[in-house]
Amino acid sequence: MHTGTGQITEIYLDGSAQMDCPPNLIPSPGQYLLAHASGSDSPLPVSVYFYDSAPKGFRFAPPLPSIWTIGTKLNLRGPLGHGFSIPSSARKVALIALEGSPAYLHGLISIALKEQAEVVIVCESAPSDLPEVVEVQPLRALEEICKWADFIAVDTARETLNQMKKLFEKLNQLSAVREAQVLIRAPMPCGGLAECGVCAVSSNNPHDWKMVCKDGPVFEMNFIT
Repeated sequence: MHTGTGQITEIYLDGSAQMDCPPNLIPSPGQYLLAHASGSDSPLPVSVYFYDSAPKGFRFAPPLPSIWTIGTKLNLRGPLGHGFSIPSSARKVALIALEGSPAYLHGLISIALKEQAEVVIVCESAPSDLPEVVEVQPLRALEEICKWADFIAVDTARETLNQMKKLFEKLNQLSAVREAQVLIRAPMPCGGLAECGVCAVSSNNPHDWKMVCKDGPVFEMNFIT
């Protein structure tokens, strides 16, 4: 983990933004930074997730806090947590966003394509800057894509985690894939320092609780379902 400063250099229409920062502060897909605007009176930092590479830093996923503008300087801590890990053997990669845009999964596209894997995004709101080789399918095609994929990455909010569990239990397709991982988005104000419990989630064992901020945000699917 490192600390340092960054600066917002570009803001995009989708609410994502580009940040210049030292290389050792660039998170991998699924990891996060805690960012606090210099001079802000807000008591809590903002979790910033990787979206795409940039020449002097990285582009991070929306939403962008309203007070952050081009030129805003940020105090940073990270990278924090566990990110995604696509198996080198994966040749059919499914990126599944259960709510809205797949922005939190976008960083996996270039990694999968570099390994010459096929990539399908399952979502209801696809970004416009996807490579032409990436296929987009609606959520109603989820069962078919789960049968096809040998690696699945899912993005979901903690509030909808139970619905996600029920959905995949109903599909009963995870046994057909080699590996599946899920990014759980939750408030993480302490970034693993205080063990405040705000981001706690339970596994398939109701007595086994984990902290999203340090045990995640990316978990193996079999921990959840």
